[in-house]
Amino acid sequence: MNHAPRQAIGNAVLFSMAAACAVTVANIYYNQPMLGVMQRAFPNGSTGLIPTATQLGYAIGLVATVPLGDVMDRRMLIIGQLLVLSLALAGLAAAPNAKLLVAASLAVGCAAAVAQQIVPFAASLAAPERRGAAVGIVMGGLLCGILLSRTLAGVVAASLGWRAMFWLAVPMTLAAAATMARTLPHDLPRPPVRYGQAMASLIKLWRGEEILRRATYVQSGLFAAFSVFWTILALHLEQPPFQVGPEIAGAFGVLGASGIVAAPIAGRLADRRGPRMAILFGAALACAAWLVFGLWTSLPGLVLGVLLLDFGVQSALISNQHVIYALAPEARSRINTVFMTGMFLGGGIGSAIAMLIWRAGGGWGAVSLLGFGVAALSLAIAFFGRRKEAVLF
Repeated sequence: MNHAPRQAIGNAVLFSMAAACAVTVANIYYNQPMLGVMQRAFPNGSTGLIPTATQLGYAIGLVATVPLGDVMDRRMLIIGQLLVLSLALAGLAAAPNAKLLVAASLAVGCAAAVAQQIVPFAASLAAPERRGAAVGIVMGGLLCGILLSRTLAGVVAASLGWRAMFWLAVPMTLAAAATMARTLPHDLPRPPVRYGQAMASLIKLWRGEEILRRATYVQSGLFAAFSVFWTILALHLEQPPFQVGPEIAGAFGVLGASGIVAAPIAGRLADRRGPRMAILFGAALACAAWLVFGLWTSLPGLVLGVLLLDFGVQSALISNQHVIYALAPEARSRINTVFMTGMFLGGGIGSAIAMLIWRAGGGWGAVSLLGFGVAALSLAIAFFGRRKEAVLF
């Protein structure tokens, strides 16, 4: 079992980890407000697959690399993955055609999974009584990166083009690597675990931990609902009555960023009262958001809906992480792998189905039905959990 010295983790380290998470995870969302611009650059290509490729790449990276956090020094692993991510971003910025653009997006998604090395590392460094608060701080940074990435990408794409955004991401990622090298402590020695054993144990964890399975199902559905909105938003806003560009689509990230306050609040509540109510409340808010999107189709409706959606999804995410990190401390990276892989697979599937519906002419109404349906399914799974799960939930 791994426990780094408690004095090694302080707010300065936590906030540097939060900033690194923000910079890292942002790379898988830059494409969303820029999708219309990228499609115009490659009108006969497969650019519609870019969000799905990026999120599926992230899921692949979770499975292939995050278990290494239980095998080797997380500090060195985090720094190394950030350097690889910078190379993948350069390849994406320079991609000459749509096929290579999709392939590079897949590579960026894989490398960006380093964010999920940082979160369980923070949980391991924190004292048990502060674990929820520590995870909440780092996840607040990660969620800030998810949401504000769209704002940054929209502004840069409108003024300098979509390639400039990915070139800008290269030095940002290198700066995150330098910050982690300067601030992160080394892991303490742990019982030896081979990579093959760690990978094989993923199936055992999935089969043996019913609580983990339920948390994964809930969050994958909520993240699908989240991804449906952000994948289609830029395309929706290009049409009447809005007819606006990527900078406006990106500006919705600022609105969604208000939900970042949910991360530390949910973490503290989970420490004090348990996370079950926060999970149910978050799922209910996601359902309410899609009702607003579907019934109130003007700009004010989009504004209110995005506030509800982001706050709800983030509250449930922090609370579900509080639950799963308590299951097996010696296997936190692998538990995080299972949970986050399911979550991002849900997001990738949600993005793909939403794009199919949109291209088939289903319109915003059909997209809203999809978003509400997956959010409602998550709420049902969370609500009808077994009593023994309620002890932890």
